[in-house]
Amino acid sequence: MLDRRELMKRAGVAALATGFASTRALADTVTLPFDNGERPIVSYPQKRPMIGLTSRPPQLETPFSIFNDGPITPNNAFFVRYHLADVPLNIDPDKFTLAVKGKVDKPLTLSLKDIRKLKATEIVAVNQCSGNSRGFFTPRVAGGQLGNGAMGCARWHGVPLKTVLDMAGVQAGAKQVAFGGLDGPVMDTTPDFAKALDIDHASDGEVMLAYGMNGEDLPVLNGFPLRLIVPGYFGTYWVKHLNEITVLDHEFDGFWMKSAYRIPDTPNNSVEPGTAPKATIPINRFTVRSFITNVTDGAKLKAGRTVLKGIAFDSGKGIKEVAVSTDGGNTWVPAKLAHEIGKYSFREWKLPVKLAAGSYELKVRATSNAGEVQPAEPRWNPAGYLRNVVETYRVTVA
Repeated sequence: MLDRRELMKRAGVAALATGFASTRALADTVTLPFDNGERPIVSYPQKRPMIGLTSRPPQLETPFSIFNDGPITPNNAFFVRYHLADVPLNIDPDKFTLAVKGKVDKPLTLSLKDIRKLKATEIVAVNQCSGNSRGFFTPRVAGGQLGNGAMGCARWHGVPLKTVLDMAGVQAGAKQVAFGGLDGPVMDTTPDFAKALDIDHASDGEVMLAYGMNGEDLPVLNGFPLRLIVPGYFGTYWVKHLNEITVLDHEFDGFWMKSAYRIPDTPNNSVEPGTAPKATIPINRFTVRSFITNVTDGAKLKAGRTVLKGIAFDSGKGIKEVAVSTDGGNTWVPAKLAHEIGKYSFREWKLPVKLAAGSYELKVRATSNAGEVQPAEPRWNPAGYLRNVVETYRVTVA
């Protein structure tokens, strides 16, 4: 990873800040496969052309073809999600500090240099936006109408949160840990973005303070210079530009935990389409998912032998099986799983199939080591979260 001097020389944080002012939409567009799905292809510093959802704040979706190139998503193609429009573009790594406070014996103020001196670790993990695939919900729900590209898998490098909490000395009676970042609201009436984890989860040794991503420093739009990594949990917990950690002796009641990012408190975290849940809980772990990455819905294929390939992932139990159907779900054939690079990572799979001329419904279904299986029918909730229905790809073979 680059030190500050090299980072400034190669990219220049100040230059990046200037560059965002001239962010532009390219001539091309893409149409995602749902109503009002036309999106611009946009250019941002440190990013290859991405699918643009909003510009203020920037929300960028990864073109799905990227996921066919391997289990690790490149930094310049990794999706971007912000809630608040005041994105910090002028962070000086030399002046950056992380505060650790609240119910601790020794409040800390750590510089980036201090954090980099601590014993580091790495973890390969998927980050997925809670609203990934929301555009496919029927009935339609409010919120960003995303396709399947608001996810990515990276090799994260940093320090276990437990290390820093142990340095500070968590006091008896601590219940949760709250996290805040340098991004902020434009208006005073907008709640600042902050999230919280139970103390046992925060101290499990896997939750990480990451400053590295795929062997480089974090890109600006992915949380430079420090972000929270919560393996197996949806991206709403992965606070970017992390600068404040507060240990609490009570349950955090901030807007983004108490009111937003809630799912039905039902066995499948779903309700009947068009209805409201009687009770909700904060969104938490991923559901199991799988995709075909080298064939798109509506594709035209040549008759004969085709090798289907794709990815699967879950919340960290690991993938037990990926099965593929070429007859609309009537019969299933297990695919060959690639080597697992991490229990929280994308797991690649392949399956050769022989298709004669005609029309087909290809389906892919993953099962986790915990026994969780993707549902055949989509589940629904008012926020458009947790979509993990068996994916269908309608193709014509000639």
